[in-house]
Amino acid sequence: MKYLAAYLLLVQGGNTAPSAQDISGLLESVGIEVEQDRLSTLLKDLEGKDINELIAEGNTKLASVPSGGAAAATGGAAAAAGGEAAAAEEKEEEAKEESDDDMGFGLFD
Repeated sequence: MKYLAAYLLLVQGGNTAPSAQDISGLLESVGIEVEQDRLSTLLKDLEGKDINELIAEGNTKLASVPSGGAAAATGGAAAAAGGEAAAAEEKEEEAKEESDDDMGFGLFD
């Protein structure tokens, strides 16, 4: 991943075709040891390909990956739509969770 990040950083900086030496120089400048076989594999995979097209293709693939963030947002919207009854019930649950009576000791005992 660090090799790809360095490659993209160099492309963003104006170097349209970073070489192994360019990437190694960048990584070594921040103290990262370079494994030449991994670097050469990356450059071999990227050879002859447009990086912008690869990013666009990756974005379409990433759009189909489910994420866990939507469930939390839905739960919050449902609680807000539930009205005062849901808010009161939620406060009771929080009070139960915060209580340490069931454990038999307090944090500062």
